[in-house]
Amino acid sequence: MFMTNDINYNRVENAIRYLSGNFRHQPSLEEIAEHVHLSPFHFQRIFTEWAGISPKKFLQYLTVSALKEELQQSNNLIESAEKVGLSAQSRVYDLFVNIESVTPQEYKTMGDGLRIEYGFHSSPFGEYFVANTERGICSLSFVDNNKEELLSALSNKWKNANLIHHQKNTKALAENIFAVDGPRQPVHVLLKGTKFQLKVWEALLKIPFGSVSSYRGIASAIDQNNAMRAVGSAIGSNPLAFLIPCHRVIRSEGIIGEYHWGSARKAAIIGWEKSQNALQSAI
Repeated sequence: MFMTNDINYNRVENAIRYLSGNFRHQPSLEEIAEHVHLSPFHFQRIFTEWAGISPKKFLQYLTVSALKEELQQSNNLIESAEKVGLSAQSRVYDLFVNIESVTPQEYKTMGDGLRIEYGFHSSPFGEYFVANTERGICSLSFVDNNKEELLSALSNKWKNANLIHHQKNTKALAENIFAVDGPRQPVHVLLKGTKFQLKVWEALLKIPFGSVSSYRGIASAIDQNNAMRAVGSAIGSNPLAFLIPCHRVIRSEGIIGEYHWGSARKAAIIGWEKSQNALQSAI
């Protein structure tokens, strides 16, 4: 389903990485196309197929001034989420996530008796890895030539669980999580984390699709204004890429900032979400 987008995303990511390093002189369409070894016509077509809008419009969403202004207008995270909830159009891409944490016994036994099915699938942002239990998704990461590393990390985290490679069963999860053509089904997740981490991850789920917040904004939302460093660490420890939207947290200066799965991918996801919101608003 996402194979074409998966291939095109690699070119888009390359273009975004180039733009990030050369943003000050605003490279032209011709310059960007040349960097990714495509004609301007083909680059424009591929980018528009992937994002739904032109590269120029997409980049407008990612400028420091635009992102900084959005942060200033969205200081109250909860209020912002509630406002978005009033719009049916903007909710089309929202995913209702139910968080369940592991029990102390499950933590102690390292998943003894737990069956974990995993698979590798395509998405609009490149290949990704997903692992699922009967109680919910326990891992979701983008793949960057590190499949063995991802499997090893999963095995270490759940040492006594039964890990099973099952592409068919996990494919349904993939199509639901990254659906772009209608409402998605509620998703259950099974998380291993401290109470503080869980509180931060729950706050991330309240950032509306296509919007951004700052690290300070998340700290304020959980009444931990003096724990900025701890909040940043918890955000960086998010085990579920895209699903728990840590990509929506940027620096207060309007700068995209770091991301566990690459800053270029973070910019791509933010811009893509904004473009999907814009397309829905136009319907």
